[in-house]
Amino acid sequence: MLTFEDFTIGQITEFGDYLVTEEEIIEFATKYDPQPFHTDPEFAAKSFHGKLIGSGWMTTAIMMRMLCDNALTNSSSIGSPGVDNLRWVKPVYAGDRLRVHCEILSARESKTRPGVGIVVQKVAVLNQNDEAVMTLQPTSMYLTRIAAAQQQK
Repeated sequence: MLTFEDFTIGQITEFGDYLVTEEEIIEFATKYDPQPFHTDPEFAAKSFHGKLIGSGWMTTAIMMRMLCDNALTNSSSIGSPGVDNLRWVKPVYAGDRLRVHCEILSARESKTRPGVGIVVQKVAVLNQNDEAVMTLQPTSMYLTRIAAAQQQK
């Protein structure tokens, strides 16, 4: 299990291989972001982007799933107080393959909560052409090894 001590400034990790489908773009957007350039391929063909694009919120949800599958569910994560600088840099299209690139910007123990470490990352979601489609700087909280061991008792 990853704990706060496993994060070092400058550490880089990359993971994921997520294929985005047209069906998923339409299904997500129909439920959560029903703008026609996300839900209607004919409308999208005549729009600014020339074809259907995924909602930025879908890209964010895909990134979160990859983070959970590759790090968070096997960690002492206790949540996040927020995200800074969220940017949807390029559109995501059906057929794109996405992966996540993370760099640790800072890691420090909490001054007010013993046993808790605070980690700030620079995260980029990249497509198959190594182009960033989304960037953000999440702040995450993790238990220290000692606190995580005590919680498991």
